[in-house]
Amino acid sequence: MEAPLLVGRVARAHGNRGQVIVNPETDFPAERFAAGNVLIVEHEGGTVERRITAVRFQQGRPIVSLAGIDTMNDAEALAGAELKVPASALAPLPAGTYYRHDLVGCEVRTKDGRVVGTVTDVQGPLERSLLVVAAAGGEVMIPMVEGIVLEVDAEARRILADPPDGLIDTHAGE
Repeated sequence: MEAPLLVGRVARAHGNRGQVIVNPETDFPAERFAAGNVLIVEHEGGTVERRITAVRFQQGRPIVSLAGIDTMNDAEALAGAELKVPASALAPLPAGTYYRHDLVGCEVRTKDGRVVGTVTDVQGPLERSLLVVAAAGGEVMIPMVEGIVLEVDAEARRILADPPDGLIDTHAGE
């Protein structure tokens, strides 16, 4: 069975009708948190599927109503819950774009073969993504832009980069 993929975390309850505010962990919050979608809710060692019955966005964050969560107390109990979807629920992306889970864990090397480190996170929106790389000298942020990221082989878990002079050394250890 495929591992479910994180798309958001419940920040806190909102109002008194069982709604929750979600901190999205996806570049596609409107698609992931649409009414009718089913989320896998993981919290305190338990897992349950819940259908989204209503959603609206406030300051870029979804405010979600989930089936079976009807009171403020129910919603408060979900604080910190991880919201996931099966990998099969994700649509294919256009060429040259990647889901975060495709990039996290990839080894980054420079075009001259130097190992930079391993991607631990991807920050920022799709059009301005930064690879967060755990390097020997500390954390390095590499812009995910043409000319710097030359090749991504998600299946082989490798990224080939040509960072500008000083990017890796300047940022490592800050």
